[in-house]
Amino acid sequence: QTQGPGPKAQPQGTDPPRSRPRAQPRPRDQLTVSQVMLLGDSGVGKTCFLIQFKDRAFLSGTFLATVGIDFRNKVVRVDGVNVKLQIWDTAGQERFRSVTHAYYREAQALLLLYDITNRTSFDNVRAWLTEVYENAHKDVVIMLLGNKSDVTGSRVIRKEDGESLAKEYGVPFMETSAKTGMNVELAFVAVAK
Repeated sequence: QTQGPGPKAQPQGTDPPRSRPRAQPRPRDQLTVSQVMLLGDSGVGKTCFLIQFKDRAFLSGTFLATVGIDFRNKVVRVDGVNVKLQIWDTAGQERFRSVTHAYYREAQALLLLYDITNRTSFDNVRAWLTEVYENAHKDVVIMLLGNKSDVTGSRVIRKEDGESLAKEYGVPFMETSAKTGMNVELAFVAVAK
C-alpha cells in the first residue's frame, strides 16, 4: 500500500513559514470619495467659492466665466473619516445646461448658489431646483447658499427670504462669502457629513 506525498519536511531548526497579517487600514482612516456640484446662475461666485475652499484665496476682479465644467479635489476630515471631495464647478449660462445635466446623476451633493445682490439669481433658484429634481439622483444632498454676504450695502435678498425658500424645498440654507471665507468650509463639510 502506497501513501501519497506527505507534507514537506522542514529543515532542522526552522519554523514553518507564517503568512504575515496584512496591515488593514482602520475604517476611520479610509478615504471615501464624494462628488459635489456647484450650481447657480453665471456670476453668483461659484468659481470664487471653490477657490476660497480649495486654496483659501479670493479671486478679485473680473475673469472669464466657466465654460462647461471644471473640477478640483480636496480632502476634508469629517467625524474622523477622510472624505475626498471631487468638486465640479459648472457654467451658469443657459447654453451649457445640457452639458451639466449629464453630470447631475453622478453627484452626491449639490451646492446651489445665488447672489444676495442679484434678484434674478434668487428668482432662478426655483428653475435650478426643478432641473435638479428632474435630473439628479433622488437621494442627492442639496444645500442652498446665499453668496456675497460681505456686500451688505448692495443686498437685495434678505436672509429671511433665503431661509423661507430653503424651508419650502426642505433643504438646508446658509449665507456665505467667497471673499471673506465665511461659511465656505462649513458648507462643504456639512454636505460631506
